[in-house]
Amino acid sequence: MSSVLTYPEAIGVGLLQGVSELFPVSSLGHSLLVPALLGPPYSNDLNVSAPGSTYLNVLVALHVATALALVVFFWRDWARILQGLFSSIKERRIETVNQKLAWLLIVATIPVGVAGIALDKVFREILGKPTVAALFLMLNGLVLFGAERLKRGGTGRRRANDAAVLPGDEHLHPDILSDRRIVKLGWSSAIIVGAAQILALLPGISRSGVTMSAGIFKGLRHEDSARFAFLLATPVIGGAALLKVPSLMGPAGNGIHGQLLVGAVCAFVASYVAVRFLTKYFETKTLTPFAIYCFIAGAGSLAYLSMS
Repeated sequence: MSSVLTYPEAIGVGLLQGVSELFPVSSLGHSLLVPALLGPPYSNDLNVSAPGSTYLNVLVALHVATALALVVFFWRDWARILQGLFSSIKERRIETVNQKLAWLLIVATIPVGVAGIALDKVFREILGKPTVAALFLMLNGLVLFGAERLKRGGTGRRRANDAAVLPGDEHLHPDILSDRRIVKLGWSSAIIVGAAQILALLPGISRSGVTMSAGIFKGLRHEDSARFAFLLATPVIGGAALLKVPSLMGPAGNGIHGQLLVGAVCAFVASYVAVRFLTKYFETKTLTPFAIYCFIAGAGSLAYLSMS
C-alpha cells in the first residue's frame, strides 16, 4: 500500500523539506509536526507511522534534490575537494588543504552513516510521532542556545581561528581561507563534529544545527561551521536519499511519481535559496534566533497536540 500524496501536498512538503533541512530547525521534525498541526487530510496522508505509509521514504527521497542543490551551490568547492582526494590517493599523502578537507569529510561521515542504517527501524516504529518531534525540537533549541553561550565564554574559540589569515594570504578567496581554518580542526575534532549528525536522526533535532553547534564548540567561526555542516550534509543526505529512491520507483511509489517529481523541484529551489541565504547570514549572525524559534515552536506544538 502506498501513501496518498496530492500535488498540493507534494509542493508543500518539498518546500518545507528544502528550507528546514538546511535551516537549523529540523526537517524531519517539521515534516512530522506540520501535518499533525494542520489536521485531516494532511495528518492522515502524511503520517510516518501509518500502516503501509511511504511518507518517510518520500521525505528521504526528496533529500536527493537538497543534495543536488548543495552540489550546485558548492560545485567549485567539490571540484577542489575531489581533486584533492584523487591526488591524495595517487600520491599517497595528505598534505594540501584540499587533500586534508577531503579526508576530513570522509571520516566525519562514517559515524552517521552507520548509525542511520542501524536506527532506521527505530525511527519508524518508535520515534516517528509528532509529540516526540515537539519534545526534540525544544531540545534542539536548547542545544543551539547552549552553543552560543559556550562561544561567548570562549570555549575552544582560539584553536581553529589562530591561523585565520597568514601574511600574503589576503588575496585568497574567502572559501579557501575558510577551508584552511576548517582543516585546523584535526581528525578527532572533525569526527566529533561529524558524529554530532547522529543526533539529527531524532525528529526535531536539526542536522545543520547540531553540526554547527559542535563546530562552534570546537572553535570554528559561525560561517566556517555552517560551511563545514553543509559540505558534510551533501554525502550524508544524498547517500541516504539514494537508498530510498529504488523503493519508490517500484510498487511502493505507484501513483505518486508525478507528485515526487514536483516535490523534488520545489525542494531543490527551496534548498538552493536557503543555502545561499544562510552562508551570508552566518557571516555576521548567530544561532540564537533559531534557538528561540525551536523552543517556542516545540513547546507550542506539544501543548496543542496534548490538548487535541
